[in-house]
Amino acid sequence: MDRFCGVTRMAVFLVVLLSEAISIAVAYRPGDIVPMSRMGQYHSSRTVWHDMIGKHCPMFAVNREALIPIPKPTGYTGADPYKISFQVGREKFYVPWLFVINRKSSNVPMIEMHLRYSGGDLLGVTAKVIDMPNSYVELHPDIRKQFWDQQQWPKHILVRYTWDEQSEIDVASGFYFLFGSGLMLSVILAIYVLQSSQDKLTRFVKETVAESSMPAGGVAKVE
Repeated sequence: MDRFCGVTRMAVFLVVLLSEAISIAVAYRPGDIVPMSRMGQYHSSRTVWHDMIGKHCPMFAVNREALIPIPKPTGYTGADPYKISFQVGREKFYVPWLFVINRKSSNVPMIEMHLRYSGGDLLGVTAKVIDMPNSYVELHPDIRKQFWDQQQWPKHILVRYTWDEQSEIDVASGFYFLFGSGLMLSVILAIYVLQSSQDKLTRFVKETVAESSMPAGGVAKVE
């Protein structure tokens, strides 16, 4: 029994230690750069994922704006829309295609990206394209001129990053942690039971063999 309790305590300690190590490794701190990559598509041609430099990326738990450069796509004629997509964070949250050029609007586009977090964890990302408010156009007058100039590349898209903090209580994560802990304890317990059963089986086999080899009318000594 003491042996089993010792194994159980060690298992619980290892589970807690492993959980804490993983949390520290993946956790963000306020102000950390959240890595982001971009992909573009024009007609049926897509680019590969391009990592974006820090000043264009979100900063963890910091509301901010950034001008993202959009390079001229291969074979661009201006007749069709051009769209981009993002992967955000080490978790690679996927942002579906956003139409940013030739989107049937006379207004300069702007991307609103909402990021959800709890503690040091990035929980999710959503984004949409909106018309840039007049106040922004007045604040950045060169954006309108450059955006509609067919010879001016790269284009620049203003992205507004807004962070929403969620409750620290994460029922799903707690369930998965308890499930994983229970599974590990079950494995350790099964190993312990198998070891105990093996000892009993070995002793039983020895006793059985000794009894079968005992001469008639005699007494055999069991080692």
